[in-house]
Amino acid sequence: MAEKSIIYIGSDHAGFEMKSEISAFLRSKGFEVRDVGPEVHDGEDDYPDYAKRVCVGVRDTGNRGILVCGSGQGMDRVANKFRGIYASVCWNEESARIAKEHGDINVLCLAGRMTKTSEAERIVGIWLDSPFSGDERHVRRIRKIKDIEEESSQG
Repeated sequence: MAEKSIIYIGSDHAGFEMKSEISAFLRSKGFEVRDVGPEVHDGEDDYPDYAKRVCVGVRDTGNRGILVCGSGQGMDRVANKFRGIYASVCWNEESARIAKEHGDINVLCLAGRMTKTSEAERIVGIWLDSPFSGDERHVRRIRKIKDIEEESSQG
């Protein structure tokens, strides 16, 4: 299986159940899943710990990642702190398609408390299957984001 078929996945307590279900869904589609935790449900865990693990894996290997917390927003905030990680919370199929086609995101954030698993599976499927459009305007915007990322890391 090609290296790009690896998906890193992590959650906090609010996304724990969905993480397990999405992992099984991904495996059924032939992806290698690297679950960075948690291994057991812990109502006192903190989402930044698991977001960091996923983002380091994605950054270091060039693969993709999925993060799940209650709203997806906490994971998204942490993920976008990492150079080379472009994450977005997606709440339906259209948001996932646009995030990939326009933003070429490499980390998908899901809302475990607000999204049904069946919808989350469709969101994941669209995200995985949608190509980056490569349109000049999107390339230009991503380049500007990377420039901001570089500037902000220096100051």
